[in-house]
Amino acid sequence: MHGLSSHYKTLRLILGDQLNSSHSWFREKSDTTLYVIAELHQEQTYCRHHIQKVLAFFCAMENFAVALGEAGHHCLHLTLDDTEAYKTLPELLTALIGHFKIAHFEYQQPDERRLVQQLDCYCAESSFSSDVASTQHFYVEDTTAAEWQLNSGGTMEHFYRKIRKRFNVLVHPDGKPIGDKWNFDHDNRNSLSADDINQIPKPKLFRNDIEQPLARIRNHKLDVFGEVGNTLLWPTNRKQARALLDYFCEHLLPRFGQFQDAMTDQKPALQWSLYHSRISFALNAKIISPKEVINKAIAAYDADKKSIPLASLEGFVRQIIGWREYVRLVYWQNNDYGDHNYLRAQRSLPEYFWTGNTKMNCLKQAIGQSLEYAYAHHIQRLMVTGNFCLLAGIHPQEVDDWYLGIYVDAIEWVEQPNTRGMSQFADGGIMATKPYAASGNYIHKMSDYCKNCHYKVKQKDSDDACPLNSLYWHFLDRHKKTLGENQRMQLMYKQWHRKTEGEQKALMKRAEQVLQNIESL
Repeated sequence: MHGLSSHYKTLRLILGDQLNSSHSWFREKSDTTLYVIAELHQEQTYCRHHIQKVLAFFCAMENFAVALGEAGHHCLHLTLDDTEAYKTLPELLTALIGHFKIAHFEYQQPDERRLVQQLDCYCAESSFSSDVASTQHFYVEDTTAAEWQLNSGGTMEHFYRKIRKRFNVLVHPDGKPIGDKWNFDHDNRNSLSADDINQIPKPKLFRNDIEQPLARIRNHKLDVFGEVGNTLLWPTNRKQARALLDYFCEHLLPRFGQFQDAMTDQKPALQWSLYHSRISFALNAKIISPKEVINKAIAAYDADKKSIPLASLEGFVRQIIGWREYVRLVYWQNNDYGDHNYLRAQRSLPEYFWTGNTKMNCLKQAIGQSLEYAYAHHIQRLMVTGNFCLLAGIHPQEVDDWYLGIYVDAIEWVEQPNTRGMSQFADGGIMATKPYAASGNYIHKMSDYCKNCHYKVKQKDSDDACPLNSLYWHFLDRHKKTLGENQRMQLMYKQWHRKTEGEQKALMKRAEQVLQNIESL
């Protein structure tokens, strides 16, 4: 606080995921307004974070504070050293408001429920005046607007079509979709051949200096996990975020759709990145906006339709507005979402989720990659680690905590509906109409993981059979009263009932063996 003016009247708080340089707050400069960006101890303890996640936010916050200062704004950047005496955000705010004799406090609407409650209560109990502003980031800013209520039974696909028409994204003037189809997902399910793997471009990486934030993490003994090198590869400012987006549009978008669900373990330096944009951290920290991302991708397609298939562009657009905006509405329109455990799962998360030491190659690859890079693409999250946890009956809170902590882009509003809802079906169908359950055959179809696995994907009930095979049928059998009437599950249950009594017993015996020895798989 040394050297700062004592004539500030307004304090504006910027949280670590509110790094939006285009916000209307910054259109005018004021010598009586102080911006505060702070590394908070409370944000390091609500769950156990991957070290790259903490570093990415710390670096991005510092970069944003510097940029604000260079633009002529008064900004106070506080590190863990500066905030050590304050256990909570309200305690820090009270100290700052008292020190600078602030008369008015402003903040942007947080994207996590716990922070909304914390700041709302703080302002309601304080004597100073306060205002809350929109983050001005999302396509759908007001999650309570009648137009965007999801309780009328609208599915994600219904929402996707509605938002595309509402914001004129890949539609003709008459509202019909470009390409005469809303969804090209059927064209985006290819696995990688040997030739395809050899053509995977190198990922664009950055070399952000982490010496000081890393020292703070260690000095304050934060309970972090995962790996990190001497620099940080993630984009932590607008220049880097835009460069990564440019690289994606030029080198990756042409084949993104085709291979967006594919997985491989054949190229250690490339298998984690493939054709994915990896801009999710920059998006979720609001360093870059979804509209900028969408407009850039569409411009790239318009400039080179020979190289970029419409299916690739549509698949990418669907991830940004059809999925990301939808899960935000699910989160905010279901206040008790974090309490759901529809399938009553109770088992603990196996220890190898923290080490990657398992004989199941699909898990070994997805978990190992997550520990090394704080990243895995959507199919690895949904159909490898997520599918295993669903079939094994892992408690959704433990699954939630793992996903929220391990991924660099994980913030509760986007993580929770995808984990507890889409992945674990713990919400009973709010997010998805059926569980995303699959046997080892799905992994075999979409990856080459099974070739190098200790277990045999073609075996069903032997001691060396892929654990996912028997767990899949065990999952269906134990939840037949809950899921048996689900129309989208009828084909699976018909297949189960066609099996002989002997086949069913053998599968159940193998599944029980797997579950009893889950820590040693």
